[in-house]
Amino acid sequence: MALWKDSNASAAPAAGPVGTPTPPPPPVQSQGVVNMTSTSRDTDRPASAPGVDAQRRPREMKESVVAADISIEGKIEGTGHVRIAGKFKGDVHVEGNLTIDAGAHLTGQVHANTIVVGGELNGNITAQRVDLLETGIVNGDVKAAQLTVAAGSRMRGQVEFGWADKGASKRPNGDVVQGPGRA
Repeated sequence: MALWKDSNASAAPAAGPVGTPTPPPPPVQSQGVVNMTSTSRDTDRPASAPGVDAQRRPREMKESVVAADISIEGKIEGTGHVRIAGKFKGDVHVEGNLTIDAGAHLTGQVHANTIVVGGELNGNITAQRVDLLETGIVNGDVKAAQLTVAAGSRMRGQVEFGWADKGASKRPNGDVVQGPGRA
């Protein structure tokens, strides 16, 4: 099946000055046919079934950046990493990492896998891991499985960390505790 017409087979000479070549007609593609050229990456590895490479490779997450000279008000949701170097007012809910650079300001509720606070955060944090750097300031509650606090950092709020399961748990004497850290 050809994806183009053969211009030499049935083309009549063009009306025009003698000796002027006739440009070939544009290629004709049938619907649903995609012509893909291989890249050097494709030739370096053996051929495999479609979708197999996507299953083997971990999905690369891109990082979105709010630059130092930018102020934004809104909401951030999605998959990927976020770095805030400027000012952001609103909630952040990402399936990835959130980094608040030194000198940056974030006002809002934050939920991410890993949160690194080097700037100032006014709001509550929920994460698997929180790293509070020496330049970091948190005004709000923190709930995390892991928490690292550097000397010189500041925080005002309640902290719950080290609790893998948020459901009811039993004490060694058999008493049931409702929620983490409550007696």
